[in-house]
Amino acid sequence: MPWLLTPPKIYRLVNANIIDAVKGEVKTVIANEYEQIIDLQGLFLCPGLIDAQVHVTATPGEQGPKNTYKAIPASMNHYRTTYVVREMLARGFTTVRDCGGADAALKQAIAEWLIIGPRLNIAGHALSQTGGHGDQREAHDDECWAGRKPGISRLCDGLADCMTAVRDEMRKGADFIKIMAGGGVSSRLNHLAHAQFLPEEVSAIALTAASFDTYVTAHAYSPRAMQHAEHGRLLYTDTSNIPHAHEAPFDQWITSDLMAKNIAVMESGLRSLEIAEKAGLTVCFGSDLMGSMQVFQNNEFSIRARMQSSLSVLRSANVNQARMMGMENEIGQVKDILAALKEGRVTRSELPQMPVDSVAR
Repeated sequence: MPWLLTPPKIYRLVNANIIDAVKGEVKTVIANEYEQIIDLQGLFLCPGLIDAQVHVTATPGEQGPKNTYKAIPASMNHYRTTYVVREMLARGFTTVRDCGGADAALKQAIAEWLIIGPRLNIAGHALSQTGGHGDQREAHDDECWAGRKPGISRLCDGLADCMTAVRDEMRKGADFIKIMAGGGVSSRLNHLAHAQFLPEEVSAIALTAASFDTYVTAHAYSPRAMQHAEHGRLLYTDTSNIPHAHEAPFDQWITSDLMAKNIAVMESGLRSLEIAEKAGLTVCFGSDLMGSMQVFQNNEFSIRARMQSSLSVLRSANVNQARMMGMENEIGQVKDILAALKEGRVTRSELPQMPVDSVAR
């Protein structure tokens, strides 16, 4: 393939203050003729950031998720997605977990550097019951929907349909499965406290995903909906042991949106994060911002700092995420072969001796 790139230039980064390194040792290195030494004395080297809850195809430009996927051509949304992922990488996120919308083609295009962006870990289309959080139709909208429309989610009902949906998303290249297990902010026809999918349907989805050696992550605000708690803002103390008992990571959506239901979500957000910390849960950084709100992705760090230590916040955005995705040997920490670069290519730099790779400009 003519667009595939030549191997990146090799850099050795020395004398840096390594954040949260496993051993914290700084070794003396000897450069060969193919390497360039970059002295980082006085600076900090941080693992690439990871966001565990994004929707990169929920692009800015339209009002609401329904118009994003219905009011404009799909090709226009694809072009806008290239802007979204490029900006995420510029904000320091070298890996993101897309929980509905991104497909295997986008993941591959980024891997081949046809599009500049963070590496993708994808769910394909999130699974939703009819009338659930992933069903964007209005009450009077009776158009036929067989679960095959552009957007974040697809519909499935009943054991057989749910199992088929899992198998189909895995066939199309999903890394994991996402389900809408309860109501949400952006869906008008259901409430935050609603539990969605029957327990038997959730079990069927989980068992089918397990047959592919992968896992299921769930959108679930309330204790009633919580199976694998991802959005935990309405978490009560007596439910905080649910994900802990199953050793499931807990992804707390903090940054606010402007929608009415999100007011209730925000009011209990910090309290839920405090509960999760005290319960000893593995907390993961997930912004879940859509449209024009995605520019506030980094604001979540300062919000989380009100309830978490700096070390806990940092770990939630790299080490914990990497472990959750089963990629702890590839991302989330600084090693000899890993630094604040993406696949060895400099995508953003303020060091004159370490220029941005031409392909990332």
